[in-house]
Amino acid sequence: MSRRVGVLALQGDFAEHIRAFADLDCEAVPVKRPEEVLKCDALVIPGGESTTIGKLCERFHLGEAITELHRRGQPIWGTCAGMILLAKEINGSDQWRLGLMDITVQRNAFGRQVDSFEAELSVAGLADGPVRAVFIRAPFVTRVGEGVEVLARFEDKIVIVRQGNLLATAFHPELTSDSRVQQYFLDMIDQAL
Repeated sequence: MSRRVGVLALQGDFAEHIRAFADLDCEAVPVKRPEEVLKCDALVIPGGESTTIGKLCERFHLGEAITELHRRGQPIWGTCAGMILLAKEINGSDQWRLGLMDITVQRNAFGRQVDSFEAELSVAGLADGPVRAVFIRAPFVTRVGEGVEVLARFEDKIVIVRQGNLLATAFHPELTSDSRVQQYFLDMIDQAL
């Protein structure tokens, strides 16, 4: 089945996402304009600077296109900054966000860049043992609304959530050779098509 995954390419580590999907024989393309977003079966919002990505989304009128993709039931996955942008609420911040997912997040929740770390995570729905997770100035979820499924925690902190066709990870699956989270997202796309 042919799946076209758009990766929001405004800022951040979009190239790593594109490479990770290419390894799974999936067409992943960089998208920067509303019309490009709307031609995709699904969208990834990568890690980077959430305030910068948000400002660029606003400037290029991408919010409406991404919301339309969501209305159509097409999967959207946010990693790190992408998780922040999907959230309905951001603790202590009124920055631009899509507000599509009924969660509250804490930005830079584990500390600054120098506090980045890797950990093994057990993820609900993924077989074959824990996932190696790379956390870089990562957020975590402080509140989940009704219908939001918690898929993984690091210690007591929520780091992967799903709500319908929305997926959000606080860490960067694209920075390891383990492609199970990408495959999980591709399965979401197959179910939606």
